[in-house]
Amino acid sequence: MTTENTENEREQPLPHVPDTGGDERRDVDVGYLPVGGHRSGSGPRTDSDLNPITYRRRSEGSDDKDAHQTNEECRCGSGCGCDGGPDRETTNASPVSVDGGTRPSNVDSEGNLTTFEFTPPSEGKSQDVSEERPDRRVQVPEGVDLDTPDYSIRGEMNDIDEPDNKTWFMELDAAVIDEGRCIQCGTCVASCPSDSIGLGDDGLPKLVKMCTGCSLCWDFCPRGGLRYERQWKITGGDDNVNGAGDPITEFSAKVEEAWRENAQDGGLVTSVLIHLLEAGEIDGAIIATESADEPWKAESFLATTPEELIENAGSFYNQTMALGNLNVDQWAEKLPEKDPEALSLALVGTPCEIEGIRALQDFAWDYASQEDGIRAIDYTIALMCTKNFNYERLIGEQLEAKRGIDPDDIGKMDVLHGDMLVYDRDGEMILQEDIEAFHGAALKGCDECADFTGYCADLTVGSVGSGDEYSSVIVRTEQGLKAWELTEPDLDYHDLEDRSAIGRLQSWDKKKAFESLQRPFDPDAPRFIEYPEHAGQYDVVLNPHESQ
Repeated sequence: MTTENTENEREQPLPHVPDTGGDERRDVDVGYLPVGGHRSGSGPRTDSDLNPITYRRRSEGSDDKDAHQTNEECRCGSGCGCDGGPDRETTNASPVSVDGGTRPSNVDSEGNLTTFEFTPPSEGKSQDVSEERPDRRVQVPEGVDLDTPDYSIRGEMNDIDEPDNKTWFMELDAAVIDEGRCIQCGTCVASCPSDSIGLGDDGLPKLVKMCTGCSLCWDFCPRGGLRYERQWKITGGDDNVNGAGDPITEFSAKVEEAWRENAQDGGLVTSVLIHLLEAGEIDGAIIATESADEPWKAESFLATTPEELIENAGSFYNQTMALGNLNVDQWAEKLPEKDPEALSLALVGTPCEIEGIRALQDFAWDYASQEDGIRAIDYTIALMCTKNFNYERLIGEQLEAKRGIDPDDIGKMDVLHGDMLVYDRDGEMILQEDIEAFHGAALKGCDECADFTGYCADLTVGSVGSGDEYSSVIVRTEQGLKAWELTEPDLDYHDLEDRSAIGRLQSWDKKKAFESLQRPFDPDAPRFIEYPEHAGQYDVVLNPHESQ
């Protein structure tokens, strides 16, 4: 089978096989049939289908547009009709189409392999991209209406100004934590609706995932946005602001059971919790326990039995971030088959922690994983407190390094009559020193606190105002009175011995707070302080996220 030879066209001896003859044959390009198919139509293959396919290479200057490609059709763009250029030595184009068939891009028109190279990437400029609008939908079936906002929505969102009162964790970090004013109460952790705040290795709050800017961590921080003296008034009324408040009743009391030996003062807190637990008033109590790894370091613990309460009787002098441990899932094994929404718990903490939980409970917002724990707190017991301490600075630096007291040898610690008292494991006193000598180990934020007696608690318990081995008990609410009445039959108690001692220390604590506060002390002002106002008063960065 042959085809007629012409000046630019000659017979190939075998179908589909290019001639590899001399240069005089280079003017003929050979095409190939598609593999296993026909060039066109759907009929059976005939002998004519086996004829070699030839096409003309356009001669220079030729204007034969019927036989050759136009400038627009030419792949190289020059209008030469080369279909990519048979004489080009390199290419990175896709396989070239020839009358419905293809040939690889690294094979020239005569079937010879050429060098295959990639085009080097452009330098100093962006890659070519479509200039179409990014919201243009492609290949949408006819008649289908996609109910999707167009790209202009995003542009409009980007143009929205951030509300003036939107506050991020970064602001809390800059104004309170970085300034050393954090009191480690954990309220910011409890308030976060996205669980974005956790604890760092230093025991301080830190961002563990993206902040949403909801402002709640700032609003509820007793050293940030929470005007704590306003919370006193909201919780206890006008009389809760002056003097030591206006409690329902006050006692000096102690426990007579043998276990009181290891308790603090009269063992009142432990006894109250045991009676609440045995009466079915609570399912457990969030208290402090000693760390298994670091002696005299307090950690949060949920006690659900009288034995656990007695084992953990006594006081520690560092914060436990109690409100950061209200996720009841972590205590699930101690509360089997208990509906989290039906839990009833007691919380023992410092006055600032009680201020925080009271403020959180006043609002019906969802506090994410802490929600059930916050709502479960039905009884609050505040420990009288003028200051708390940083664990490393108190135990490691002040007692061990500076005074040579091994933490493992300490059996009990107490702050009484203005002195720091330390006892060994045999009950012998090994240190008695003015508490002011330990001021460098105290949390700086404690200086701003005027709440020595825990105005927001149901019960306040401490040693001031009572003799040795007795605890002073202030009953502030009806809930506190219920707890007292459950406990009172098993106590040795009498009227508070020295109410004026509590009043004097409360007044001293307030005076010191007024000297440290850089904002006005105002129980009638709004509960929440806006960040810009606080930043101006404390001379901190107004927009720390913009200054990074």
